[in-house]
Parts: sequence; C-alpha cells; structure tokens
Amino acid sequence: MAPARVAIIGAALDLGAGRRGVDMGPSAIRYAGLRDRLVRAGIDVEDRGNVNAPLAETRAGGPEQARFLPEILETCQRVGSEVERARADGLLPLILGGDHSIAIGTLSGLAASGPGGVLWLDAHGDLNTPETTPSGNVHGMPLAAVLGLCGAEFSRDGLRLPAVAPQRVALVGVRSLDPGEQEVVRELDLAVYTISDLDRRGVQPVIDEALGRVTGGSFVHVSVDLDVVDPEVAPGVGDPVRGGLSYREAHLALELVAEAGVLDSLELVEVNPIRDHENTTAALTVGLAASALGAKIL
Repeated sequence: MAPARVAIIGAALDLGAGRRGVDMGPSAIRYAGLRDRLVRAGIDVEDRGNVNAPLAETRAGGPEQARFLPEILETCQRVGSEVERARADGLLPLILGGDHSIAIGTLSGLAASGPGGVLWLDAHGDLNTPETTPSGNVHGMPLAAVLGLCGAEFSRDGLRLPAVAPQRVALVGVRSLDPGEQEVVRELDLAVYTISDLDRRGVQPVIDEALGRVTGGSFVHVSVDLDVVDPEVAPGVGDPVRGGLSYREAHLALELVAEAGVLDSLELVEVNPIRDHENTTAALTVGLAASALGAKIL
C-alpha cells in the first residue's frame, strides 16, 4: 500500500563529488515528472523545495583528504533538519540529490528518534574515511560517517553521528570497493551483497535478506545511488561502473521494498544531467521512486 503523504526535499549539492553536475539532479528528477507520477499512484505529495547548498566557485575547497567538508556538513545539517521536520509532520521524506554525501544529513535527521537501519543500493561502498580515501571526495565517505568511523572531523552541532549500527546496514549491488573499505567490511562484519551475489542468488532473496538485516531499529532508510544501475540503462550518474542492475532488476528491488512495508525514508542521489541522454536517468529515477513507494501496474 502506498504511503498517504510524501515530502520531497531537494539537496542540490555536488561538493562531495569528483565531477560537476549532480547538483542539477533534483531539478532533472522533478522535470521528469516526479510529482505527477506519485500523484497518479495515489500519493499526496508536498514539495518542500531545495535546502540551501553552496557552489564550489564560492568556496576555498578545504582539506585535501575531505574536500569542502565544512560546506558539506553545513548542508547536511539543513537536510537533517528538513527530514526531521517532515517526519514530525507525518510525511515520509523523499530526498533528491545531489551527491551521496547528503545521506549524512538524511540519516542524522532520521536518528532524532534513535539509531536505525539503512539499505544502501550502490555500485560503491562509500565506506572510506579521510585516512583511507584515494580521492578526497566526501561522497565516498557517507556510510562510514553515519557509522561513526570518520572521527571528530565530521562532528557538528545538529548532526547525530553515528546514526546507524553496523548490524543494521546492508549494501546491495556493490562492484567497486577500495582497500580501506574492504577492511571496514571485514572488521564490522557488514552485510555486503555484490553484483555477483545478485547474479547467483537473484534479486528477491538478496533484497528480502537485506531488509531483514536493516529492520529492528527506530527507522528503515533506503538510499539509492543511481550508479547501482548499469550505465547502459542509467548513463547520467556521477561515477558509472559497468555491470550494474538491469532496468527490471532495479524496479524489482524497490518493489520488494514497498511490499515489505518497512520504508520510513527514501533517498535518490547522483543523477548527473550533464552525462545523461535526454533525461533518461532522471526518468528512470522517477519510476524507481514510484516503485519504492508502492505504485502498482494493477
């Protein structure tokens, strides 16, 4: 059954990414007909606009191992406040990115009611820290940050970190992990389902198992980096990696989320219109949002 009320919250931020363009993602997704698609599915939609996010041209860049970190955390504080306000108003937050660093804010806002769980659909682990990052891009660190692994450098008033416990984290669709991320997975015994696991076991068993892993806390958040989908289907993403989910596999994964009835918050990130073809990836994102929120063919 579709949720009765959804709050769309945009975070037009690209400071955490290695290339420009994902700041236009929220506009592209809205332009692709997000509101109309959800309304057709019987969902009451309240679009609360975008949080204020700085431009790279107006800022110095910050530490090399975590570029633009102060500006990113300021934006995440705003995202967290909007998420918390939406939930207090009885709405399910639907957050549109922007790069994946905004998940720090989303999960911080959700953690106002206590630590919860997250299903992280992504080609990458996003488990680097300033000490292990090969790039200095903060969009490769948000899952580590919300697990409390990034230390005092990521501490800010208004951010609740850690926001999730390791036993309530599941990564699905992973096909690129840096050495430092592999070590974190081993140390914390995180549930990681690679694209090979999906090939061998199938989407439904993996998603069902992953959802069982992330439930039991104060919330269940689903964070979707569009690069989890194969770039032949979703070309307009921040960091494409070949061999991702097919169109139908991506929809099935999110249909299973809807059927489980556990979703408290949904996030769709890393749509880059500069790299896209005729807004194809944004249109896919709209469809995936509808699937996650319970839209049915019949």
